[in-house]
Amino acid sequence: MGRSQSIPRGGDPRFGSDADDAGCPILHVDMDAFYAAVEVRHRPELRGRAVVVGGVGPRGVVSSASYEARRYGVRSAMPTMRARALCPHAVFLAPDSARYTAASRSIMQIFRDVTPLVEPLSLDEAFLDVAGARRLFGSPAAIARRIRERVAAEQGLTCSVGVAPSKFVAKLGSTRAKPDGLLVVPAGQVLDFLHPLPVAGLWGVGERAEQALHRLGLRTVGDVSQAPVGMLRAALGEAAAGHLHELAAGRDPRRVSPEQSEKSIGAEVTFDVDVDDPVAVRRTLLALAEKVGARLRGAGQVGRTVSLKVRTADFRTVTRARTLDVPTDVAREMFDIVWALYTVLELGERVRLLGVRAEGLTVAVETPRQLALGDREHGWREAEVVADAAAARFGRSVIGPASLLGGRDPRRNENPTRP
Repeated sequence: MGRSQSIPRGGDPRFGSDADDAGCPILHVDMDAFYAAVEVRHRPELRGRAVVVGGVGPRGVVSSASYEARRYGVRSAMPTMRARALCPHAVFLAPDSARYTAASRSIMQIFRDVTPLVEPLSLDEAFLDVAGARRLFGSPAAIARRIRERVAAEQGLTCSVGVAPSKFVAKLGSTRAKPDGLLVVPAGQVLDFLHPLPVAGLWGVGERAEQALHRLGLRTVGDVSQAPVGMLRAALGEAAAGHLHELAAGRDPRRVSPEQSEKSIGAEVTFDVDVDDPVAVRRTLLALAEKVGARLRGAGQVGRTVSLKVRTADFRTVTRARTLDVPTDVAREMFDIVWALYTVLELGERVRLLGVRAEGLTVAVETPRQLALGDREHGWREAEVVADAAAARFGRSVIGPASLLGGRDPRRNENPTRP
């Protein structure tokens, strides 16, 4: 959807937690400031303070900000340096993907306790179809309240929920309910809810599309619904015009698809200062492989293709990949692959960005791993699973490969210890 900050939290009594939810089987549940909230849960002394999670270097980007930080204008995707200027007293933390993955697993299980029709969009949000859960748990709004109570009681976190006839409207509802709210959009009042919203509220309208619509004099969703499709087509193209015209009319036939899964899982880092030290590159690739492996295991998936991404100082991007006979979720195996791919590149340039990605994902339990002749029965994967459990309890910083513990971080323009 468009930029969510353009959709104000409402005071219209027609759209609230007690509105008529008949014909509204779709819930969109969105965790509030998820990464920042998980960090505050882990470090209660930060409660009530401005907390920003993201890259901590001069090229870093904000991933999540607590609502205390948002009051100063800090937003996701903002450069960290800008966030520091806006809110210099904030606590800035590097992301801990293992901690967020573990929290997400627990939250998604709460959703699945209500209905098997859960479609995760990311670690911190999901669509639910609760049409079949009414007999057990009550109306959609009652189910939404139940979910919010369980998330608060069991996870110590808050979420916002939109309840509506369709996915698009439910997502708009959760955005308008933030933070820590519940909003029902009755089936008979969808257009009353949609049409006053700015065009940026439409799913798929970014800054360029918004500017194009404004040039046509279209500023609200209602304006788009009344505009001839030909006018939209000339400004936005065939596919986008039809898509936006349907959404503006409140039509979104998409169903909740629980079988949908991520096509790939990856991690990347942009160095504060471009590097040409192979030791720094090697340590960074190992750290990235560790992140990808932890995310794969947390999602219960394995990848058949492992890819390397390198961006040089002159912004040239090079990618290389290797497809495996047996899919993997083992960080050490992925590191060996990307390091081998890197060493044959012979770039001759300083490196600005490195990335590691697993693609061709399948469900781990449905993809048995076969031992080759001479392989040990227990090895790297078992060690990494133990590390996952320790990281979920104590944080990723306390356990990992020896070369990544206690050394200096090359992303901070320091001299790394040799692996």
